[in-house]
Amino acid sequence: MKAILALKDGTVMEGTSIGAPGTTTGQVVFNTSMTGYQEMLTDPSYGGQILTFTYPLIGNYGVTPEDFESRQVQVRGAVLKELAPVPSNWRSEQTLEHFLKAHRVIGVAGVDTRALTRHLRMIGVMMGGISTEMSAQELIVHIHNAPDYGSIDYVQRVSTEKPFVWKPEEVRRSPHTGPVPAETQAWRVAVLDLGVKYNILRRLTDLGCEPHIFPATARAEELLEIDPAGVLVSPGPGDPDRLGYALETVEALVGKKPLFGICLGHQLLGDAFGGRTFPLKFGHRGGNHPVKDLQTGAVTITSQNHGYAVDPQGLEGSGMEVARINLNDGTVEGLRHRELPIFSIQYHPEASPGPWDSDPLFQEFVDRLER
Repeated sequence: MKAILALKDGTVMEGTSIGAPGTTTGQVVFNTSMTGYQEMLTDPSYGGQILTFTYPLIGNYGVTPEDFESRQVQVRGAVLKELAPVPSNWRSEQTLEHFLKAHRVIGVAGVDTRALTRHLRMIGVMMGGISTEMSAQELIVHIHNAPDYGSIDYVQRVSTEKPFVWKPEEVRRSPHTGPVPAETQAWRVAVLDLGVKYNILRRLTDLGCEPHIFPATARAEELLEIDPAGVLVSPGPGDPDRLGYALETVEALVGKKPLFGICLGHQLLGDAFGGRTFPLKFGHRGGNHPVKDLQTGAVTITSQNHGYAVDPQGLEGSGMEVARINLNDGTVEGLRHRELPIFSIQYHPEASPGPWDSDPLFQEFVDRLER
């Protein structure tokens, strides 16, 4: 079955349908990682987006239930160059094509993803759509009539609806360490779920924490009611400027407990201390972004997935300072407070997929809890 990919600027590419039939719209973005397609498809930070894989062959190791990063597929659509029809992996339980169809995700293969990525880098990410039922012109009109990506609060679509305590035995272990004995589970951590990935919760559990997950709309009093040792503000999708309710919660937590912000959580902490966020032209999405620690000079290769960054100018006099920068474009990759036990990073220390260079940051958070 033929499928059409169209962008809001009129760009049209044809390919073959590899998922569910129908029509979808979303912000078209690209990720440069070579592996981890299942983790990316289920990453809540991709809510509202059509994900383009730049690596040319996708699906070659199949799909396994243990590699989910949330309870469901989060992307609005998938775009790839070539689909591997026969996976080769002892863990595989399903092909990628069957996986997309089972989760009613619209996908297209046979697209020149190199040309598409170059176009998005030059023009910038934009709204687009995939359809198996519309003509190219009909799809472009449909895209123009669809709500813009920045106009929707995707966080409330991916966040948990009610609080719960993470049970690590329900999903796979992280690859870093084995299970922590129950008697060593010491640190109760409140997680403000803006779109948390499972591997963040796995890593906290591996280090002896008991994650308590709260909806994005939870107020500070609700998190503090469980008397947590610290609070983690999670990653998530969309424009941070739409999250006034979450910003109020973060502001109310400052000075009450140690805080650790990741990605969208980092952006909200920046806002809480007087900074502002701005959209990047095509975002940072991949597993090879170099980040420099301004205190130690160390450079780590990081996994990233975000379309907004923090402008540090408004932070002056707030006690919050820039701790890390991106060596590709100089944008802020981390903040730390000079006096309070608060720090944040723009990238993903839990990887899944990506390098584990930044995994020690979870231990740094636990060390702050102990202090």
